[in-house]
Amino acid sequence: MSILESLKRAALSALKKETRKAVNNAVKNIGKGRNHTEKFTFASLPANVDELKALPEARLDTAFKTTALVILALNRYEEDPDGTIAMLNFLRGPEEFNGKEQSFLKDRLAGKGYKVRSFFEGATPANNYAPTVPYTVAVSENPYSFDEENWATMYVTSSGADNPRPIKLRKKPSTGQWFLNDIQCLSDIKLPASDDKWA
Repeated sequence: MSILESLKRAALSALKKETRKAVNNAVKNIGKGRNHTEKFTFASLPANVDELKALPEARLDTAFKTTALVILALNRYEEDPDGTIAMLNFLRGPEEFNGKEQSFLKDRLAGKGYKVRSFFEGATPANNYAPTVPYTVAVSENPYSFDEENWATMYVTSSGADNPRPIKLRKKPSTGQWFLNDIQCLSDIKLPASDDKWA
């Protein structure tokens, strides 16, 4: 065998080995960071913006944490709409909720607080969306959640809906924090048993 053929064989063998390694690594990494879910558990729910800010998640250093806090803030709407807006303003960062957005919340949540409770574990239409305590909310991403730089679309699952619901966030590069941009998770869901004449 000539030296040229030996070199050719060695190069081909090395190439096959590296290709196999690259394929194996790619297979191992499929879905990593792309179909990920994080769960957040809270002993109690914040009643005002100061209590929200005191939570460790209020560093807002991941899109998952900010999304979980959005659910906590929305949960207060029926008891305290103004307090909810104050919490959401904190989660919005440099931009506050405008009148149109506040009207949207009123339209979606007035008398329908069960929508937000449906995002907590243990809440079902059958138990009138009563979550288990401590309160746990799961936040997920999908393969397209971080497609655009400094933007994210995260998902929360309602026990009264067939598909996960989105919440859009925007990252502030100077601080590394993720802020709420658009609440898209408040469409109608199955009625709680107490309100459903067909239950």
